[in-house]
Amino acid sequence: MSYCRETEYEIVPDESFSVIRGCAGCGRKTHYVNTGKFRVNTNGNQLDVWLIYQCEKCKHTFNLTVYERQSVSCISKEEYDRFLANDESLAQQYGRDLAFFRRQRAEIDYGRMRYAAVRRRDSGDNKAGTCMLTIQNPYGYKIRTEKQIALITGLSASRIKRMMQEGMIEVQCLTSQGITVIFK
Repeated sequence: MSYCRETEYEIVPDESFSVIRGCAGCGRKTHYVNTGKFRVNTNGNQLDVWLIYQCEKCKHTFNLTVYERQSVSCISKEEYDRFLANDESLAQQYGRDLAFFRRQRAEIDYGRMRYAAVRRRDSGDNKAGTCMLTIQNPYGYKIRTEKQIALITGLSASRIKRMMQEGMIEVQCLTSQGITVIFK
């Protein structure tokens, strides 16, 4: 009887996305980082909320729109209070939301992004046989296959690449959103 251990990981950001954008203060493209603060403006029954980003060098700011001309009744009281309190966890949540940045058409700097692999599921001990590893990449980070596997296993990327060439590791499914790997 052969057992197959199945383990699933997800690559998640350690911090908010950094944005590349032209800076009026610096006069060139620079990196902007999440300040962890919101700007809230209420005019009558209309609400505007922005997440504030700041140039690393000159501290010039720009706002990413969270809500624009939204009816106050459409937002929960709890979320509204969190905006007013500059809730750091809410700012980080928006700062890691890829769909939010796509709506803003913001240029994310993936090269500076720090990330970690978090175990989501593990089928248990592997008595004998093969091991299947699935790595989900929901943020679409551009990370080489061998580097993703090395992140999980603790082996070097060059060792993983050699094992792939020798047939000890077989990549079964490879997409921008994840990979499935079989260890023989």
